[in-house]
Amino acid sequence: MRILVTGGNGFLGRAIVRRLVKLGHSITTLARHANLELSSLGVEQVLGSISDPKFAHLALDNKDAVIHAAAKAGVWGSKSEYEETNVKGTQIILQAAIDHKVARFVYTSSPSVVFDGHDAPNLSEEQAKYPSTYLTDYSRTKAIAEREVLEANGKGISTVALRPHLIWGPGDPHLLPRLWGRAIAGKLRLIGPGTNQIDTTHVENAALAHVLAVEQLGPGSVCAGKAYFVTNGEPLAIRDLFSCFLEAAGIDPKIPSVSPTVARVVAYVSERWARLTGQKSEPLLTRFVVDQLASEHWFCLDRIRKDLGYEPVINTEKGLQGLTQWLHSVKESESSSALSVGS
Repeated sequence: MRILVTGGNGFLGRAIVRRLVKLGHSITTLARHANLELSSLGVEQVLGSISDPKFAHLALDNKDAVIHAAAKAGVWGSKSEYEETNVKGTQIILQAAIDHKVARFVYTSSPSVVFDGHDAPNLSEEQAKYPSTYLTDYSRTKAIAEREVLEANGKGISTVALRPHLIWGPGDPHLLPRLWGRAIAGKLRLIGPGTNQIDTTHVENAALAHVLAVEQLGPGSVCAGKAYFVTNGEPLAIRDLFSCFLEAAGIDPKIPSVSPTVARVVAYVSERWARLTGQKSEPLLTRFVVDQLASEHWFCLDRIRKDLGYEPVINTEKGLQGLTQWLHSVKESESSSALSVGS
């Protein structure tokens, strides 16, 4: 197939592209900047914004499918920027795909679109509902986009949404560096005892889900018009999970804890102060992060296993081993570079 991957420069996007190239698909990416790894894979790169119809139409010309993985992530930022990228950008890519008669549209969503702050053990897609309010513009705008993508199914295009939870792995520029940075700075805290279980997703498992979806999607296919949770299928107590991530980086795995009540007060005050002062950087703590760290939330994989044949290819233990090896190789490379410069 001739497939467009938006956000192909990103952490997940590159993993998706690598898998598709190995399977013999012809890949084009749409992103603001060129990427050397993608060039080495023979990927065509269209450089531009997903919010500009000109680039969307250019990238989608003569394509069979699109995987829309580009998004503005994070828990803090400009409301208009989230809407520009996550809502308007998705609308433009979706309409351009319809105009060019692209048959398949895979949308990278997030479990946060149905997160209401309460415990949700073994949550299934059928049980999950969109909440009436959101604590972050990321979740709100991703939910708007997901609903529009799924509602477009059958209107000249087949669509599906995937909801990978907390993607990590070698090269992760988001979750793990944030966790490690807070721990090193002495700012990492558990909310409560840390016995609540959560799910995560190794990047290769997330990429596999996207490949399965784009290959099986089509008019009348069982996955058309549906949303799917994607995880490793191994919920762990958040204290144990974070400790493993810290140990992989050689950081002391002991994490202090704070009561949920105190954390929520601090989060509320931090957010209010940031808004009042026009602070652009993320506050010390936000209510969304508190709810994520304090709640039990992991997901049922029955639907994605049945409909797409999804089975994680890298379990958490194997993923941690790979992460540790990658970190060691990065440190060795940095040491070698320092020695070369010094000589």
